[in-house]
Amino acid sequence: MILPSDDSGPRADIVLPCLDEAAALPGVLARVPRGWRAIVVDNGSTDGSADVARALGATVVHEPRRGFGSACHAGLLASEAEFVCFCDCDGSLDPALLAGFVRRVADGECDLLLGRRRPQERGAWPAHARAGNAALSRMLHRRTGLRLRDLGPMRAGRRADLLALGLTDRRSGYPLQMVVRASDAGLRVAETDVPYLARTGKSKVTGTWLGTWHAVRDMRAVLAEPPVPAGVPQ
Repeated sequence: MILPSDDSGPRADIVLPCLDEAAALPGVLARVPRGWRAIVVDNGSTDGSADVARALGATVVHEPRRGFGSACHAGLLASEAEFVCFCDCDGSLDPALLAGFVRRVADGECDLLLGRRRPQERGAWPAHARAGNAALSRMLHRRTGLRLRDLGPMRAGRRADLLALGLTDRRSGYPLQMVVRASDAGLRVAETDVPYLARTGKSKVTGTWLGTWHAVRDMRAVLAEPPVPAGVPQ
């Protein structure tokens, strides 16, 4: 059973892409704000993650196509609330903070709010991952004019806005493509600091230099795409 934190603000669906996160799921789902629907998108787990999530009250979506973007987009398509949030479910980020994200979007401060990760302990964010993120932030600025210091996975926006972006990346470039296309569509993109802890278990993407290189490669391809008008079918 989910034991959510209390919040009286706007309700949202929270998409949690999942690949072998059984150990972290209980703590993550316990932090989902009251009244929200947790959508755990199982991306081929072999550790029983889907069963754990279902037993704890989450909605489970199975996405057989491997890739972070595949899992995120499957969750977006499964969402029904006006507001949709995204968060890793490895215990590195606190889903309870997303209640504040949604309030700011609902109040009209911005259209897409990202969490800027601030490491709280040694090893939470390896040097190679920080270096790759910084390089991509600079490239994003050249491409869009946005001055963001992080392209992290924690974010919130309106479901209709996100669906209208016609996102096509199904790998590591998905979070960046969301930001690029949001900017191209004239949506207001902002960021806010969030504490970042060491994840539970081994990283699938940025835990190694090779994983970081693959992520940067995917994101560079996104930055090379020409602008796509929002609402154009993909």
